[in-house]
Amino acid sequence: MPHAIPVGDDAAYAEAHAAFARAHPGYASPELDAERAHDFSRLDRSGDVYLDYTGAGIYAESHVREHAELLTGRVFGNPHSTNPTSLAMTERTESARRAVLAHFHADPEEYVAIFTANASGALKLVAEAYPFAPGGAFLLTYDNHNSVNGIREFAHARGAEVTYAPVRPPDMRLDDGALRRALDAPGRGGRRLFAYPAQSNFSGVLHPLAWVGRARERGWDVLLDAAAFAPTHALDLGAVRPDFVTLSFYKMFGYPTGVGALLARRDALAVLRRPWFAGGTIAYASVGAPRHDLHEGAEAFEDGTLNYLALPAVEAGLRRLANGRQAAIDARVMALTGWTLERLVALRHRNGRPLVQVYGPLDMDGRGGAIALNLHAANGALIDHREVERRANAERISLRTGCFCNPGAGEAALGISGDELASCFGAHDRMTIDTFRGCLSDKGSGAVRVSYGRASTFADAFALVRLLQDFRT
Repeated sequence: MPHAIPVGDDAAYAEAHAAFARAHPGYASPELDAERAHDFSRLDRSGDVYLDYTGAGIYAESHVREHAELLTGRVFGNPHSTNPTSLAMTERTESARRAVLAHFHADPEEYVAIFTANASGALKLVAEAYPFAPGGAFLLTYDNHNSVNGIREFAHARGAEVTYAPVRPPDMRLDDGALRRALDAPGRGGRRLFAYPAQSNFSGVLHPLAWVGRARERGWDVLLDAAAFAPTHALDLGAVRPDFVTLSFYKMFGYPTGVGALLARRDALAVLRRPWFAGGTIAYASVGAPRHDLHEGAEAFEDGTLNYLALPAVEAGLRRLANGRQAAIDARVMALTGWTLERLVALRHRNGRPLVQVYGPLDMDGRGGAIALNLHAANGALIDHREVERRANAERISLRTGCFCNPGAGEAALGISGDELASCFGAHDRMTIDTFRGCLSDKGSGAVRVSYGRASTFADAFALVRLLQDFRT
């Protein structure tokens, strides 16, 4: 057995692994096997089964060592100066910026890379500076992270129309007809922003990148949330040209945390109007004669001092995805996800009723490496996702439960209607998760999400299936 995790009977594991290898030859990667053994061996030593890559990537030990060696071997100062240590850091900052653009095949004449604290920070930069106004519009999909949903508050406050395009259960894909009608609706004079995720952080669905071009052809600015997509999929901004792309680097390679990016087309960036200025963003500011002028490009949006010592680690992380490594990760993740779906759908109670309900596609057509699911008892009753998490925790299996900061996808998956929500909200002055669960106890308040990534192995998938099959009666 390749590592010490709770997979159960050795013979059953060996038989399943051999069948898996025959059915999924794309999983094989000596390079990733070696990386698992050398850079992620702590998973094996601790017995942890990590299945929350959509929540955060796992950092490679050599990545952390390389960064530590750089910091202990050099002296770096705040880049907002021209002394030797500041200039040394400025060069590292700009090198990281160039590496980000190169990784996403973004022409630096067309795009700029703005460093932020995370993807949410990047989204807020767009939200607070986008010229929403009466006659303008904000179109977004039900399937969106809350940090995208929050943009609607800026749109509402400035008089723009806000519209949600639905997703259709059970496969959780966008309703193409409804989205097309929304995009085709004539504008009313103001600017219009369309926001959606390249990959759902709830269901793992890959939403078509073709919507970027279709929306832009119809006069929309497009914000693409790539936070869940970028860790395992290549995004080519030379071929797909959204106006704004948001991401977090810890989701891509685990380290460093506290750094994300907004990749913005230069012409789209020129449309934004920042509501304030801060240190680092201005060419100059005066108090005696109140006036300020912002820098041009990325600097105008990087408030204060960047997390500059972390930026060399971003460049190092991107190098670890180069030379075909990301494609190998993608192939491995797809193989594991496909095998897991096959096994979950086959799990049944003795009376023949299915144990697992999957929210999203049951095959690998247009989906990524995250699976949202719930378990049902033999009588059809929903098993509380918190009980699944409790038993997973006891086996040192790290998965995630709840709605994953994506209430729209959760409501659609669980079949919770707008009327039910309005009735629930109307009965309480302030909603908490416990009161919400009480309102909708028959439908549940969330799901279980498992997601694969760079260091995942067949043993991890086998341990998950073994855990879930023990819920059968």
